[in-house]
Amino acid sequence: MEKINTILSTGIPLPVEDIDTDQIIPARFLKATTREGFGEKLFHDWRFDPEGQPNPEFVLNQTKYTGSVLVAGNNFGCGSSREHAVWALYDYGFRVVIAPQFADIFKNNALNNGLLPVALATEVVAKLQATIEENPAVQFKVDLESQSVWLDGQQIGEFDVNAYKKHCLQNGFDDTDFLLSILDEVETFEKTHITF
Repeated sequence: MEKINTILSTGIPLPVEDIDTDQIIPARFLKATTREGFGEKLFHDWRFDPEGQPNPEFVLNQTKYTGSVLVAGNNFGCGSSREHAVWALYDYGFRVVIAPQFADIFKNNALNNGLLPVALATEVVAKLQATIEENPAVQFKVDLESQSVWLDGQQIGEFDVNAYKKHCLQNGFDDTDFLLSILDEVETFEKTHITF
């Protein structure tokens, strides 16, 4: 996974509440056995009409919006526990999703797969969405070290993140990578504490 420390980016507004994992990646696309390629199917049924043509009204099809940060509505990632939803967002290029609240399983899946879920107050998220819609070129900063979000050089919010997952995100580790990074400590512990 890529390391996440500071993300300086434009953003993409998606002010829709209760976006579930089937909307993020429809179930019919879950047959792949690797994580690659899911970005092409992200929000498929919103991005494309039944004939497969791009829906010009959907935000990801509007060239004025770019960036690695998605600013979404409340209860993002609800529904089934499919990890593929996070894979699709990550494969598309998102590294941060900002919303007032996340479904618990989605949040954990995101943290395990290099995607930072940032929960901010509803009014702050609404301000971010409105600001991006008014000026799609506006950049804001998501700083993982200080756990804060900045807009136009001013801090507009702080967020919580599990300390262990923060460490993993900052180092580009999944759980296995973390264990390998402390292998010497594990082996020392085994030698001094475990007897057969």
